[in-house]
Amino acid sequence: MPLRVVADLSGVTFMDSSGINTFVATYRQAKDADGWVSIAEVQQSVLRVLHLTGVDALITCYSNTAQTLTA
Repeated sequence: MPLRVVADLSGVTFMDSSGINTFVATYRQAKDADGWVSIAEVQQSVLRVLHLTGVDALITCYSNTAQTLTA
């Protein structure tokens, strides 16, 4: 069964390299298992970090969780 992960970041206001590394590692594991990772409810401060590091190019970010689950 493919690995599928939806991360709801609605309560996250700060992300450092540990969070970025966790997402990249999870993305790689999911990709190896023919799965996917997506991020929902991203606040602007965190979205900026995801954009600056290029994580948003690997992992699709959605404005809400329902949108993530129907994409």
